[in-house]
Amino acid sequence: MDKITLKKLRFYGYHGVLQEENKLGQKFTVNLELYADLRKACVTDSVEDTINYALVYALVREIVETKQYNLIERLAEEIALRIFNAFEKVHEIVVEIEKPEAPVNGIYDYFSIQLRRKRDE
Repeated sequence: MDKITLKKLRFYGYHGVLQEENKLGQKFTVNLELYADLRKACVTDSVEDTINYALVYALVREIVETKQYNLIERLAEEIALRIFNAFEKVHEIVVEIEKPEAPVNGIYDYFSIQLRRKRDE
């Protein structure tokens, strides 16, 4: 299976358990791995035969910036489901969400979760 990677997609959203997170918002980083058979695109050199990553980016942006979830786990699941619905060529997806400004008293780069989902056959 071939892979398309989208790394370090940065958005501002209002996800979190604490009221301050929902009110003030914070930065989120999304990393995606999209698994698909890209052999046809390799031959035709046509964007219609691959997964248009500009459209994937726009979809993820819309989800992160306009929806609101308590957990980044739920946010990642929504991203996976919506990508499966919009892009039939995607057979498997890995979604990682980094939360660099989590309200945790300490020194860290970020907290993250990662989900791997396969399309139901």
